[in-house]
Amino acid sequence: MASSGGSKPGRLKLYIVIGIVTVLFLPPFAKYQALRYKSKKIDERIAQLKVENKRLEEERLKLLTDTAYIEKRAREKVGMVRKGEIVMKESPPKKR
Repeated sequence: MASSGGSKPGRLKLYIVIGIVTVLFLPPFAKYQALRYKSKKIDERIAQLKVENKRLEEERLKLLTDTAYIEKRAREKVGMVRKGEIVMKESPPKKR
């Protein structure tokens, strides 16, 4: 009686070929997947940086041209006041 699964030497050759193909192609494929993931993360970071760059460019233009914006920033960042203004600061409530 002949077996329906093929001969043992034929199966062995098939397993050897599958093993060789796996050994040859699996490591490069894994490296490709890792590089693809890294590339995606870099692309996302580039997109974030483009948004930030646009925001900074808009702020730079305001600082060059908009005196009201310059005044607002000076008041916020360095506490500048106009001559004759009285600065009122809120103090935290005292604990009893």
